[in-house]
Amino acid sequence: MSKVTVNPQPLVGITPTVLVGAVVEGKPNFMAVAWCGVANSLPPMVSVAIRPQRHTFKGMIATREFSVNVPSVDQMKEADYCGIASGAKVDKVAACGFNIFYGNLKAAPLIEQCPVNMACVVEHIIELGSHHLFIGRVEECHVTESCLTDGRADIRKVKPFAFSSIFPPAYYALSENTWQAFVVGRGVVEK
Repeated sequence: MSKVTVNPQPLVGITPTVLVGAVVEGKPNFMAVAWCGVANSLPPMVSVAIRPQRHTFKGMIATREFSVNVPSVDQMKEADYCGIASGAKVDKVAACGFNIFYGNLKAAPLIEQCPVNMACVVEHIIELGSHHLFIGRVEECHVTESCLTDGRADIRKVKPFAFSSIFPPAYYALSENTWQAFVVGRGVVEK
């Protein structure tokens, strides 16, 4: 198998697309983020990488709270818009028709239309270079009732999508079950 060396870049394939929310100058604002991940299990924490130039960044720094909203493929157009429009210039909530609600954290706006919502408190901020990595402790989770199976969020019902920076940049649906985790690997024969 022949390999070619390319410029260093984070070629992890695909990453979940989420809408990160914060209250900025008294108003809820959301930005699309593809660099999001699980940071810890107990206590539950997520990470999001944000450029300091982003409008949402200001609110996250000022309030030390933010939300992570997982849109379904039904909100793909709105999510993409939140990645190309600046909240410093437009009201994304009005433009996208988002219904906003708050849990116990009053600076972590949540989007009703998104099937999964997490309200977070900033635990750590790591300056990395082009981005700052925010690690947030998940204080509350909200899931649309129709997206639950046996009381748990069901990916087939949530219908999240991911972003790929591998050429060509595009969004990919993630709700198709292809292999069963912790089962498919049993087919490997130990040597």
